[in-house]
Amino acid sequence: MSQRNSKGAKNAARERLREERARQAKRAKAKRQVIVGASIVAVLAIAGGVSYAVVQNNKPSYWDAAKDDKLVKPANTSGAEGTTVTIGKDSAKKTLKMYEDPRCPICASFEQTVGPTVTKDLDAGKYKIQYIGATFIDNNDQGEGSKNALSALGAALNVSPEAFTQYKTALYSKQYHPDEQQDKFKDDSYLIKVANTVDALKNNKAFQKDVEDGTYDKWALTMSKVFDDNKDDVSGTPSLVMDGKKVVGSDGKNAPMTVDEYNTAMDKALKG
Repeated sequence: MSQRNSKGAKNAARERLREERARQAKRAKAKRQVIVGASIVAVLAIAGGVSYAVVQNNKPSYWDAAKDDKLVKPANTSGAEGTTVTIGKDSAKKTLKMYEDPRCPICASFEQTVGPTVTKDLDAGKYKIQYIGATFIDNNDQGEGSKNALSALGAALNVSPEAFTQYKTALYSKQYHPDEQQDKFKDDSYLIKVANTVDALKNNKAFQKDVEDGTYDKWALTMSKVFDDNKDDVSGTPSLVMDGKKVVGSDGKNAPMTVDEYNTAMDKALKG
């Protein structure tokens, strides 16, 4: 083999080796770029996800936003903001303030046990009732049912005072009042289902539209603030107040929970 041929072969081999190394280096660089690019995309995706989550978490909830809605006052109310809800005969001289939260289980027990007696007294004109709705149970578990049911009660009140009282009775009934841990009242469909047991609300399209549209959501929040800012030293439900004094049962602290206790307490309050 000639020296020329030998030298040329070596040079050719070196060139092939250089080219191969160049190709390997290029492939390695491309691979690193893909990895780095993917990592950047992943980081950006994570950052974007975190940013989206932060934005979503900081967005006001539906009910927070509802505070800025236009106030629509139901018919059959009075007061500047329509939060004075008075049920009963105009001729009744005494007014009983009744504080209730739609989701309150004790309110349900009160309505199921004492409710018929209250209705009887109203029909007899012994007193009127000023209803004050609360929603503090929602605050306890980040629920929505108290507010949503109170809004639906506003829609019923817009139909008539009778529809309001009958609907309230239905919501507190054994059949339809949910366990406190079950926030069923947050669902419009459930509220409408209960309303269909009330003659004036059954298949009432205007009422149903008001419930589904949240027509009285702002009103419900405004009514709830009346409870929050009350001057009767009331912090729980059910609470009854007449002439600035709490109407209580035998324990001297809480609302009477039996018919006998209620009658005794009410006789005393009416004489006071």
